Amino acid sequence: MIRVLYWTQEDGVREESTVESLEPALGDGRTFVWLDLSGEPPGISDPILRNSFGFHPLAVDDALRESHVPKLDDWGEYLYLVLHALDLPDPQELEPHTLELDLFVGPRYLVTVHDRAIDAVDREWLRCQQVERHLRRAPAYLLYRIADELADDSMPVVERMDRILEQLEDEIFGQSSRQTLERIFELKRAVVDVRRILAPQREVLNKLARNPYTTLSTEDQMYFRDVYDHLVRLHDINDGVRDQATGALETYLSTVNNQMNEVMKTLTIISTTFMPISFLTGFFGMNFFQPTDPMTMWTRMPMFVLAVLIMLATPGGILLFARRRGWF
Repeated sequence: MIRVLYWTQEDGVREESTVESLEPALGDGRTFVWLDLSGEPPGISDPILRNSFGFHPLAVDDALRESHVPKLDDWGEYLYLVLHALDLPDPQELEPHTLELDLFVGPRYLVTVHDRAIDAVDREWLRCQQVERHLRRAPAYLLYRIADELADDSMPVVERMDRILEQLEDEIFGQSSRQTLERIFELKRAVVDVRRILAPQREVLNKLARNPYTTLSTEDQMYFRDVYDHLVRLHDINDGVRDQATGALETYLSTVNNQMNEVMKTLTIISTTFMPISFLTGFFGMNFFQPTDPMTMWTRMPMFVLAVLIMLATPGGILLFARRRGWF
């Protein structure tokens, strides 16, 4: 989908779905242009970016044919940026989806390129149609608005992972299972994926906030510092979730080991309890029929009762001894 927003002091804001008026508007120093290319094939987008705007072929190839982590390239007359949006389309999933957004920022234009719809871009597009002052200001301010929306959309993703971690911690000390371990590993993988986005995106905003660029003013850098602070907080929260997930994994393994120790202790007590009985039955044979040898005293009722009493008293004594020693 191709859509273009034009703004002039005389005519205000108008939207078009074609690029016929693009080159005349770019030649007019009083017109602000925002071109949004959403899901357009390279065969259509490439001529527009190269011929109408004069972007460098390497920058165009990066935007249309390659995927990158967040980065910033200064091409003198314009800036080329790669930012990422975090999205959780399925509430049952832990791993968020990342949507790449390529931007070209010039003196009087902004170009956004993305394969799929991004909520932050759509919201700002609608807001620019309703509030003209967003387009009246420099394109860098619109870049700030989009970057701030992306940071705001990332916060629910990080907070959701934090809530899931709390649920997993409750499961660990409650009714944990193998599924709990699988979700912990899934959460750790999701946290690492988010960190791969937040860390370089934070550095991009740090460059925008501190380094001088011809397309940015000192006032613009003040706004980017605000977004940078948001990303720093997001990055810190994400790192905290990562550390807690590692601790939750260690706690889970420790809990499993403790449960295994309890099982082994119970089995050991049972084995120890029945060991004397096995010795008695093995030694005497427990044969109370008339023997061939003249040892009739071992087959009489008193001996039978004595043997039964010994077999009952011995396990009880062992259990009492183990209880007093605090073994269970």
